[in-house]
Amino acid sequence: MVIDPTLVTTGLDLPGYRIVRNLGMVRGIVVRSRSVVGTIGASLQTLVGGNITLFTELCETTREAAFGLLLAHAAERGANAIIAMRYDANEVMNGVTEVLAYGTAVEVKKVG
Repeated sequence: MVIDPTLVTTGLDLPGYRIVRNLGMVRGIVVRSRSVVGTIGASLQTLVGGNITLFTELCETTREAAFGLLLAHAAERGANAIIAMRYDANEVMNGVTEVLAYGTAVEVKKVG
């Protein structure tokens, strides 16, 4: 089963759906490090200011990977939706960051 990303919300309910079963907490975790080349490139971008695109792309790719793992974990539990979804990030060590996507796996039924 694949979970439709439109059935993932930061809220505690899904308008138009009724929660029929709570399947518990689910998560997706990715730990990434910056490459030496990426760090040098990003350092050069800081000289001109603005968006550091190399880091933006790394962050977005990492969040996307954690989200994909979250969806897979919820599907393994039999969920078709996720509520109360959040992201968290922590630096594990210098240059190594953990990104966690987590939420509550639920089974929902369309109302009406």
